[in-house]
Amino acid sequence: MQTPAERRKKIETRFPLWEPLTLAGALDRTSTEFPERPLIITDKQSWTYSEVQAWSRRIASGLIALGMQRGDHVALDMANYPEFTAIKFAIARAGCVCVPCNFLLRGTELAYVLEQSDSRMLIMMDEFRGHDYIADLVRPSNIKHLVVFPTGESDKAPAFSLGDLEAAATPESDAELAFRESQADPFGLSDIIYTSGTTGRSKGVMLTHEMVLRAAFSSAITRAFEDGRRIQFAMPMYHVFGYVECLMAVLFVGGAIIPHIIFDPDDMLAIAERHQTSEMICVPMMTHKLIDLAKTRGFDGRHLISMFNSGGVNVPSVWADIRTYLKAREVLTAYGMTETTASTTCTLPEGGDRFLLSSNGCHKPPSIAGDPALGGRVAQYKVIDPETGADLPADTEGELVVKGPIVTRGYYKKPEETAAAYTEDGWLHTGDVGRLTADGYLSLTGRIKETYRCGGEMVMPREIEELFDDHPTIAQALVVGIPDPKMGEVGCLCVVPRATDRPDASELIGFCAERLARFKVPKHVVYLVADEIPLTVTGRPQKFKLAKIVAERIAA
Repeated sequence: MQTPAERRKKIETRFPLWEPLTLAGALDRTSTEFPERPLIITDKQSWTYSEVQAWSRRIASGLIALGMQRGDHVALDMANYPEFTAIKFAIARAGCVCVPCNFLLRGTELAYVLEQSDSRMLIMMDEFRGHDYIADLVRPSNIKHLVVFPTGESDKAPAFSLGDLEAAATPESDAELAFRESQADPFGLSDIIYTSGTTGRSKGVMLTHEMVLRAAFSSAITRAFEDGRRIQFAMPMYHVFGYVECLMAVLFVGGAIIPHIIFDPDDMLAIAERHQTSEMICVPMMTHKLIDLAKTRGFDGRHLISMFNSGGVNVPSVWADIRTYLKAREVLTAYGMTETTASTTCTLPEGGDRFLLSSNGCHKPPSIAGDPALGGRVAQYKVIDPETGADLPADTEGELVVKGPIVTRGYYKKPEETAAAYTEDGWLHTGDVGRLTADGYLSLTGRIKETYRCGGEMVMPREIEELFDDHPTIAQALVVGIPDPKMGEVGCLCVVPRATDRPDASELIGFCAERLARFKVPKHVVYLVADEIPLTVTGRPQKFKLAKIVAERIAA
């Protein structure tokens, strides 16, 4: 097998200079070079680059025929069906902006995203895993067109299906599409991706075609893709992990994605063996389940070059278990956020396990996708004093801030939040606490921001806490994320009762489950008295301290 350095050299030889392209333009470039290679592989069917290219053109022409203008926002609420990929490229091809929605959102949760994003069209599933998306839809007035993708679970015929959208194309819309492709703007918005903030409602992170492709290229270089890499994953493509690190990254080596609609460890291992997966990408919860299964069934990992395990807290033993039971020759972890388009630090395939045990990776290597002013990096971190904003020396704990060509310039229609997100000299506050070594290795040690990540999904505590603002038996409710060996982090509902009688924990959790997406539902309930809640000098709860207190109590 070639060394990581040899594989990187091949990519660098193929791409000596950076060429600004749109997402669809990047697909077209690879389709020209490898038209018959598979881009999407499933057990039922595979689609070549040329087939996905033609498919996306039909959908794009349909979008134009329905009146979608350049710059219009199209919301996409869909699991990892092959159609997601074709639609994603179609939206870009038509010159529109994609608003990929978390398909776990329900009712008013989704309605907020649709309305705040100014989406004019919604493309969504009719039913998925027993949930009726059409019946649950709260449709804001700005959604002028609803296109439904039949998953096969419902026996109801949609009023206007994805097939109808393709059939809507006309010679006139085809001609307009060709014109738009000729005028494509790589520096325009490609996506508005919603992520939880520390307070208030979720925020739409604005990404451009250039940012997405630069991040994807730097990932291919960092992870040292071989020609034709096959990446298997079950993370949803509405998130940058599945979207940028998987789908967009394989375009630079003529590779393929093997997406899973739902995570099933037995299917993951069986399909990896059948389709010769070369890289598997998981969040820790998935990785642990794969390891547990591989211990009993065995796993033929002869084709598995790399295991990319990131997006949560890991127990130290997991890295050796990945090598032993999943047979991965190269093991990686990384750090990033939606605001940085994708990962910004990553361990290296040739790096030793000590980097996996002690860090969240180093700055990605310099490449043509980076900024020459940053030494060719796509992103660079420094550590500052969270109180004074002063720069801190290497190996000193403080707040991590980042800048670079893949860092968002703001949140959609959120000027105050955007202004607050940056330092005066233009570095983005990550809200994470950590250390940075002199050679660029980053280690997360805590969190200033209140959000946490459960099974790879970002959770905003205030959204849960609001449910209890007027609860008759609760004087105060606070939610924090605490470490969990399977899910990375889980929610803990911290309750100060109004009286001596405690509200029932199972009833509180059930109350949340009826109103929230399941990844937001707290796993634990802890009862406190008001004096046990650590406060700032201004009386605000210090959640990072509270999280340590309740984690120790639960562990005990």
